Amino acid sequence: LNKGVDGARVDDMTRLKVIVASWLMQLTPSPSPIIHGQDKMGRGFNNDATGQLLCPVDYDWSDLQITDYHPDYRVTAYSWPAFLYKDEQYDPQNPTNGLFKGNFLLKTFKYIFTSPTSAKMEDQEEPSPDNISTQGHPKQRRTAGKCHTHCNVAGLLNMRSVQPRSITYTAVQLTQLRFALSSTGSWRVIDDKFNVQEFYDNIVNFLELPMTPDASKEVDNLLLWWNQ
Repeated sequence: LNKGVDGARVDDMTRLKVIVASWLMQLTPSPSPIIHGQDKMGRGFNNDATGQLLCPVDYDWSDLQITDYHPDYRVTAYSWPAFLYKDEQYDPQNPTNGLFKGNFLLKTFKYIFTSPTSAKMEDQEEPSPDNISTQGHPKQRRTAGKCHTHCNVAGLLNMRSVQPRSITYTAVQLTQLRFALSSTGSWRVIDDKFNVQEFYDNIVNFLELPMTPDASKEVDNLLLWWNQ
């Protein structure tokens, strides 16, 4: 079982390394230096495009002290990276507004769990039920669960709704997106000062163990948004 899980993770990492590069190169303006699908050396905090997405929301990426790796500005698992937020916009007065609604997060989730085609159905102002559903592309759902060629991952896993752990799998380096954006050449639990296992646990705790009734309601609303 563990072997199969490891194999699936490696497969996801390999595919996402390439597709995330193509998504980034579609940005306007284009990233400089150019991001190559098979080469991760120009990613992470070495590139403005990926650096802005990975930068903790507590920091301002335009601050030269941040981009110059000042030792006072550490990147740890206890600060949310910008890519978790819708349009990478963080409101310090309302820290959970837009959290786990990031555009790249959504695209990556769809790429992993529904289909590469569904990941292209992006750039809408607000996702529709067809775009979010774990049942995949609307045309795919006409088969009513019958797989004439192959099922998407959500179908193979019998996923009927988006759950916290699948969002976490997408968000964490252990779960691909942070790894695909970073310059790390191979998967590891501790990437410099960033502990992936702690990051994973922090997301799971946020989504599964809300500390107050208001926080619980926010998580419920978030999951409704993912499953609408």
